[in-house]
Amino acid sequence: MNWAIFASSFLAATVEWVEAYTIVLAVSLTIGWSAALGAVAAALATLGALTAVTGGALQLGVGVEWLQFVIGVFLLLFGVRWLAKAIARAAGLVALHDEAAEFRATRTLLRGEDGRAAWLVAYKGVLLEGLEVWLVVVALGAGGVGLVSSTWGAIAALVPVAVAGALLQAPLRRVPENAIKFVVGAMIVAFGTFWTLEAMGGAAAWPLGDWSLVGLVLFYLLGGLLLAVALRRHLVKGVVR
Repeated sequence: MNWAIFASSFLAATVEWVEAYTIVLAVSLTIGWSAALGAVAAALATLGALTAVTGGALQLGVGVEWLQFVIGVFLLLFGVRWLAKAIARAAGLVALHDEAAEFRATRTLLRGEDGRAAWLVAYKGVLLEGLEVWLVVVALGAGGVGLVSSTWGAIAALVPVAVAGALLQAPLRRVPENAIKFVVGAMIVAFGTFWTLEAMGGAAAWPLGDWSLVGLVLFYLLGGLLLAVALRRHLVKGVVR
């Protein structure tokens, strides 16, 4: 088990599962929990099939440098998007994600809709949020090396969200989504940097081997925090003026 990949997948999936749960909760108030969970099961089955197919394809590509390069670039782009959003929210440039507001918006959307339409909202909501989980799982499992770790990380993340949702049956507002996105963004960018440069320069690109990932994560995490602080100070000065 690669615990760095497991942790990255677990944290990334936690955020997406929380957002999916908010949609399912809103739908359950329209068509009931039984039908809403049926939509969840259908969406998870779709995601499971996608993971199995792409996992087999990745196994065939073990050791292919161009594949590692492509996935490394993808992780860089994906991670930078998450990290940039987290920095903007931490700096106060963008409002923090509000699960309660998302819940109200979904309830408004469902007003007047029939059971079939509500079922489709739950299915599409879980599928779309799950697709981001799938992308992270597949990308972190580059070349099949970490596919088991990333898959189990995503599955493990689903358990606490499901348990908390079943107990509370309310939007999970206290999950520190932005803090998680900050950490995950830094970790995914670190993996992207590591695999991209390794594909270009071989093992010689990282003399410290996998330990280089620790330094990369710290570099991006601290850099992001410093940038958020600088942007917040700039914003405060602009307001004062």
